[in-house]
Amino acid sequence: MTTESYEFITTERRGRVLIVTIERPEVMNALHPPANEELSRVWDEFAADDELWVGILTGSGQRAFSAGNDLKYTAEHGSAGMLAQNGFGGLSHRFDLNKPLIAAVGGVALGGGFEMALACDIIIASEQAIFGLPEPRVGLAALAGGIHRLPRQIGLKNAMGLMLTGRHLGAKEAGRLGLVQEITKADELMERALSWADDIIACAPLSVRATKEAALGGLDQPLEEAMAKHFDAFNTLFGSDDFVEGPRAFAEKRKPEWKGH
Repeated sequence: MTTESYEFITTERRGRVLIVTIERPEVMNALHPPANEELSRVWDEFAADDELWVGILTGSGQRAFSAGNDLKYTAEHGSAGMLAQNGFGGLSHRFDLNKPLIAAVGGVALGGGFEMALACDIIIASEQAIFGLPEPRVGLAALAGGIHRLPRQIGLKNAMGLMLTGRHLGAKEAGRLGLVQEITKADELMERALSWADDIIACAPLSVRATKEAALGGLDQPLEEAMAKHFDAFNTLFGSDDFVEGPRAFAEKRKPEWKGH
């Protein structure tokens, strides 16, 4: 991955993991067009880097993951460029990234902030985390995927109850609905997110990516059609060194040495 200088985000590599942190705490990590463009660029680079297998997205400080769109900036400059090429945060409209993403949510995740978390595969939340799509309260709509992702992830009635009222959802209730995979203390949030990343990295990366591609690619189809659908990621997996390494390591009672190819 090419080293880049960013103004509104920071990145940190920890082995196979890339941690991306939104650095706009003065506005609760809300995003404006320049920040969206930086995030879009970093996810492009993450996708292209064979040495990186898992991404973690978080926000600076414990008050907010992201409060969504920077409405003050929009009021002053207009809505042009609100969405980057791949959507809000460079994620909401990115449908070709089969590397797993973890959202480490500490504090507020509202509007576009919530939509970024919904675009990730796993959500780890602090006890103080708050989720919501309050766009109707300010005359907007959750058009960065929230309207469509939330019903798919927690069911239509649960989603409607949140979307039509703009109500907030605490971490405990988000866990009950299956939206959050783990709730942790604020000072342990990144530690737990990294633990989940380590569990993913213990698996064959091509198996993980094929699993993600197939699971998401079959959501809108009947079961029989989804199971019969062809996914290129499985061809890559079946022709890989890792496809041989996994059973061999099991037979030899040793830890597999994944190559990712």
